[in-house]
Amino acid sequence: MNGSQQSDVQSHRVFLKASPDQVWTALTSSDWTRRYGYGGRIDIDARPGGVYRGYASEAMVGPGVSIVIVEGEIVEAEPAKRLEMTWRMTADPTMAAEPATRLTYDISQDERALTVLNVTHDVTGAPQTAALVGGAIAGTGGGWPFVLSDLKSLLETGTGLAG
Repeated sequence: MNGSQQSDVQSHRVFLKASPDQVWTALTSSDWTRRYGYGGRIDIDARPGGVYRGYASEAMVGPGVSIVIVEGEIVEAEPAKRLEMTWRMTADPTMAAEPATRLTYDISQDERALTVLNVTHDVTGAPQTAALVGGAIAGTGGGWPFVLSDLKSLLETGTGLAG
């Protein structure tokens, strides 16, 4: 950590010129997750009890290498409205030893017909995970603020932040 105090519950909100269905698809489809954030594919069974796995991108580990870096279980799934899951970083031994955290995506529309994506990540008891997803660890990419900014750019312009 960079010395700053990390909250046990991190909340982020982004407003998007995209439909709730488009946001849902971008969160739950490897065709999309490969195009923003850290560029990894996912396996997701988007139903309660279903498994979630996030994989390292080729840029992280090289072509043809398949490494699960995040794993979890779906707690709640309501397409285009809500996705809640447990979330545990497995790529780093210190974070893998921490308890699973709780990640929730809430998707709605406001009075202007903008889609609102609220991301709540309860990282209670997981200080290293809190630092990572909060963007406090140098050289690790910027956490949720970066991922959500990249997602917004991609959905609104067709191009992510990297280009």
